[in-house]
Amino acid sequence: MAPATPPPVHGTPSDTGSRSSFPPIASYAFLSDCESNCLISPAGAVEWMCVPRPDSPSIFAANLDRSAGSFRVGPHGIRVPTARRYLPGTLVLETTWQTPTGWLVVRDAMVMGPWHNEQERSATHRRTPTDDDAEHILLRTITCISGTVDLEVTCAPAPNYARSEARWDYVGSGYKEIQAVPDPEVGGPTLRLTSSLRLGIDGRTASARTRMTNGDKAYVALSWSPLPAPSTWDQAADMLWRTQEFWREWITQGVFPDHPWRTYLQRSALTLKGLTYAPTGALLAAATTSLPETPGGERNWDYRYAWIRDSTFALWGLYTLGLDREANDFFAFIHDVCRDNKDLQIMYGVGGEDTLEEHELTHLTGYEGASPVRIGNGAYDQRQHDVWGAVLDSVYLHTKSREQLPEALWPILKRQVEEAIKHWHEPDRGIWEVRGEPQHFTSSKLMCWVALDRGARLARMHDEPDFAEQWGKLAAEIHADICANGVDERGVFVQRYGSDALDASLLLVPLLRFLPPDDERVRATVLAIADELTVDGLVLRYRVEETDDGLSGEEGTFTICSFWLVSALVEIGELDRGRALCERLLSFASTLNLYAEEIEPRSGRHLGNFPQAFTHLALINAAMHVIRAEEQAGHDGIHFEPPNRGG
Repeated sequence: MAPATPPPVHGTPSDTGSRSSFPPIASYAFLSDCESNCLISPAGAVEWMCVPRPDSPSIFAANLDRSAGSFRVGPHGIRVPTARRYLPGTLVLETTWQTPTGWLVVRDAMVMGPWHNEQERSATHRRTPTDDDAEHILLRTITCISGTVDLEVTCAPAPNYARSEARWDYVGSGYKEIQAVPDPEVGGPTLRLTSSLRLGIDGRTASARTRMTNGDKAYVALSWSPLPAPSTWDQAADMLWRTQEFWREWITQGVFPDHPWRTYLQRSALTLKGLTYAPTGALLAAATTSLPETPGGERNWDYRYAWIRDSTFALWGLYTLGLDREANDFFAFIHDVCRDNKDLQIMYGVGGEDTLEEHELTHLTGYEGASPVRIGNGAYDQRQHDVWGAVLDSVYLHTKSREQLPEALWPILKRQVEEAIKHWHEPDRGIWEVRGEPQHFTSSKLMCWVALDRGARLARMHDEPDFAEQWGKLAAEIHADICANGVDERGVFVQRYGSDALDASLLLVPLLRFLPPDDERVRATVLAIADELTVDGLVLRYRVEETDDGLSGEEGTFTICSFWLVSALVEIGELDRGRALCERLLSFASTLNLYAEEIEPRSGRHLGNFPQAFTHLALINAAMHVIRAEEQAGHDGIHFEPPNRGG
């Protein structure tokens, strides 16, 4: 197929010759306190933020409509910074500005503090309390480091996805604190803005302006809970320091190789930690909703939820890097939603909610006109047969790390195996959640095999030989069915039974140990996807003209699939090719080493929701595949074993 006309580079809409008013998706910085998060544009504006939870209605949504609220701190008249970086080992953003008259440094953080609920238990936390807790404060400190700079602060919330008004009022007798109380009919948190600057009010907009000279310091803090915001510069500086220490102490707990790719692995780990919801252990698929997979198109989804499918890949990555606590907390979230023998869904709210009704926000223009803007996700009640395998593989990985199966997991395990047995031969919507007709997707059958295979292994651990034998026989039956119906005349695994369409999900055949890497069908499948399901070397999920996904338009290459290809190439012995692809993928990272869901190969433009957990998980696994294979390549007789995938 001839490649589609490339989309305009970095934010230029295709229907005009003018520069887009939207920043490129990859240019946003991501901050989190593990209870909520935000995105900050290069211009210093918070353009996406939802509080008190990451799936709450937004208070700033300028990334979806330029009039839907933002919060900027920066020099007057200058929109392009000189430099931006995360302070090493943290989710604290530092932006350096040069103006004609001076230099300014802004540091942004979502504040972490000590555990707060000492007198009474938390109403939201289900996981074991830690030493640290979110302060529910977005803190922005400003320092003039040379000359003089005219500073401006503009905070214009647009609550409830810009469907409500924010009205500021002063608190006390001075100019240093204001608040916006929510409409009682709509609800939401009270927003407070405190600052060392004098704050003014003009309708929904709060602002401050001052001329700073060398050595001057200031701060502004937005808070949304009763916890106290800083009232002096010293308090603000202490909060910022504590937050830096939190992230550096956390990343130090991980095990990272002494390798040039270490910075990518650490940034991915920090991003995944930021995408967790600490009270329950849930892992968000992404921080945003409706950032488009196709420029100007309709492939716009809400990813602020926890997908069961991500559990396997999350545990692979987190256990590989020694981040056991986060892995265990996410596993505990999976355990929670599986309790009471409920039917398992493909996704849940971060609090375990099982109803995620989808709505369209027609009053928002969408990013660069991509509509509709959606909240909720209608795929929550789809039938997808990979969920049982994902849960069983997660139980298997979790149990391997302890060398025993916790008693409480056995009924859950047994229920999921029984569901796989009951439904494996039926069609479903597949791993990509297509909205066309259900099909017999090969990857869904593969994951049902995983459910039975891992179930049999776990039954042996649990001293249940009868179940182990029964499930092992059924696993062999599914295995034979896939090999008979899911392989074409070339010996290549195909997307669905009766078709010769390729699908990147079949890169999981060797990664999930369905067949050994030296099997000719595995090699043929990996190389066919590498050579035929790529655009400029990057992997598509599938060809849209070959797949009834219920949608129109093209989409970019899925970055997780390209990282899967790296891992699969290493598995089949194509280490040089895998390393080269991994290096190329790492070169596409944003300037802050973040990734969206997709990449347009020729421009390098990032597409889809941002930052994307799936992409960062796949990066960790791919990079570690290459690094470990390189370490072992010079040692004869040592069998390469990828991270956490032992037999």
